[in-house]
Amino acid sequence: MNQRIEITTESAKETIELGRKIASALHGGLIVALTGPLGSGKTHLIKGIAEGLDAPDPTKVCSPTFVLVNEYEVRGGELTLYHIDAYRLNSPREFEQLGFEDFCRPDAIVLVEWADKILPALAGLELLQIELAHAGEDKRRIRINNPSVQLSNVLRCSE
Repeated sequence: MNQRIEITTESAKETIELGRKIASALHGGLIVALTGPLGSGKTHLIKGIAEGLDAPDPTKVCSPTFVLVNEYEVRGGELTLYHIDAYRLNSPREFEQLGFEDFCRPDAIVLVEWADKILPALAGLELLQIELAHAGEDKRRIRINNPSVQLSNVLRCSE
């Protein structure tokens, strides 16, 4: 069954707050695929996820457009958060050459911006898909496809 939750945020601050809520339902071994055009809020959502996972300094969370991968210790060192930006990659093969397989561990969560560029490399993996889109000057429409029961409960309880 293909479930979907759709949320509209009114500001970057609300998008970050949504990321915090999403973080409470994430677990090691999960890959989060984020898609959407430039400026749609992918990095703001990831900042919120990092905050929600207790990253030591979430103000330093930024998109790794040129370095491709940022790594953060979260939940007191219990988990590693990998933040990958696939924008500059030309193929799923280049993505795999980043060492993606090594990031997929039970003690890690992998967040992939511009995941639509490398989706074939993610086939068959436990994947949470989040689509972001502009819905006005500051508004963002965020669709979460096939959320876990836990994530669905977290988001519905906070509405």
